[in-house]
Amino acid sequence: MSVQILDHQLEDYFNTAVELAKKAGQTIKEAFYKEKNVDTKQSAADLVTETDQAVEKMVQEIISQKYPTHKFIGEETVAVDGSSCTLTDDPTWIIDPIDGTTNFVHSIPEVSFSCGITVNKEVVIGVVYVPILDQMYTAKKGQGSFLNGHKLSVSSVTELKQAALIMEGGSSRDPDILKAKLDNLRNVLTASHGIRAYGSAAINLCKIASGICEGYVEYGIHCWDIAAGLLILHEAGGVVKDTTGEEVDIMRRRITGACSVNIVNQLVPLLTQLDMGRD
Repeated sequence: MSVQILDHQLEDYFNTAVELAKKAGQTIKEAFYKEKNVDTKQSAADLVTETDQAVEKMVQEIISQKYPTHKFIGEETVAVDGSSCTLTDDPTWIIDPIDGTTNFVHSIPEVSFSCGITVNKEVVIGVVYVPILDQMYTAKKGQGSFLNGHKLSVSSVTELKQAALIMEGGSSRDPDILKAKLDNLRNVLTASHGIRAYGSAAINLCKIASGICEGYVEYGIHCWDIAAGLLILHEAGGVVKDTTGEEVDIMRRRITGACSVNIVNQLVPLLTQLDMGRD
């Protein structure tokens, strides 16, 4: 049975998400230029730090106290207990405490806190904060998306040959996955102006929403990487799809986002599809 949420409740959730982003951002900034204690998860390139864990713990405690009936999906919580993610109709906070941990470890400023809130399995609020650059991206369903209060709008480019694309290597070092990704990089690079990589899925989606680049493809991401960013892109006039061009499923671990459906349609035939499983 679907959950009914009133406008004033959504506004309260939004304000809380922004405050959480500011608190998280302060913790990230304090640790950014210091020596980090780094551990690994699924591979030697899949990193986690004490700051990731501290930020998520703080955020989860605040949410559980303020909204005790809400659900929570967080990257580090899942990593610790190994549980699968179950997205229900209940209000759910999907958190990535530090999206771009490798950037964080190397003191590269493209590091973000990402908070997406779903109701009835649909993202209704997205907040992505890049604290080192003091960039606060926000969106509420049906109300547009903004960077530090300024309304965002996607690029008007419709041809892939005139587009700048975003693609990432990811943390997997499986030979078959790497080969498919490198094939995709070559195909997209050949067909476009060029490829960029910012090291954070949340930031990548916000770059498309800002009109800076025209398209983005990634395999191996998780729901906490993209929940907030996909709403920000959608509310800026962009398109978010599965890498096959079908409807996106945020639990399926693959995504293509673009300024227009034309860019998506030109991207899809170039891609070797990867099944990365589900969150």
